[in-house]
Amino acid sequence: METASITFITGGVRSGKSSFAERVALNKAMEIGGALHYIATSESFDGEMKERIALHRKDRNESGSSWKTWEQATNIGSVAFQFHENDVLLLDCLTTLLSNELFAHELDKSKPLLHKEEVFHHIWTGIKMLANNCNHLVLVSNEVLSDPIPQNEQMMSYCQLLGNLHKQITSIAKQAYVVEAGIPLLMKEG
Repeated sequence: METASITFITGGVRSGKSSFAERVALNKAMEIGGALHYIATSESFDGEMKERIALHRKDRNESGSSWKTWEQATNIGSVAFQFHENDVLLLDCLTTLLSNELFAHELDKSKPLLHKEEVFHHIWTGIKMLANNCNHLVLVSNEVLSDPIPQNEQMMSYCQLLGNLHKQITSIAKQAYVVEAGIPLLMKEG
């Protein structure tokens, strides 16, 4: 199977990027007649996150389309073989996935402590596996790299990894957008 086309969408927190990503995925699914899949990387640790997850579910339910949701906080490649060549996947979001993978050991000591190169490779391999098993992959991430980077080793590693993932993804993406104040700005086409 040929690698899927990829749309990369980034923006600030609550900029409207998830809503825009859902519209992109929905339009693509309608265009090709494919099934819609939502890969959610967030876990509901607190009240605010529970509210945000509930709002995203409500938005998808009200879209008039049938979304199949996959709760996958880590190891996104493990669900790749659940999809078919006409499927459209929306992964929301890369920043949360990176946090989950990079800091998994701190939350659960039974999980292995991975070096940042291993985390990058693990996530990148998962993205490629998803892209190889669908028609179109929409990836959402937060734009945190324009803010000053905190001067501690963990946060610097996190920001470096996120920046490297963004560059790697945009190098193969057909389209890349930045969403600001609810307005999607096309940064790459083709």
